[in-house]
Amino acid sequence: MSKHEKLLVQILRGTSDANIPFDGLYSLLKHIGFEERIKGSHHIFTKHGVEEILNLQPKGTKSKPYQVKQARM
Repeated sequence: MSKHEKLLVQILRGTSDANIPFDGLYSLLKHIGFEERIKGSHHIFTKHGVEEILNLQPKGTKSKPYQVKQARM
């Protein structure tokens, strides 16, 4: 199982949203085809066919739990 697959399973389980590394979530979104633009510390991800825009900001080296939940949806 690749690192992206392991992280995806961890995110989809929803049991450890506070422990998802920002770099891992960032890499996973890029891997599955999201396009990124950066505005300050905000990383804004969009993808054709996905209505929701994901706006991510790191909290140290981790992702913010509510942003992991948004990515899961």
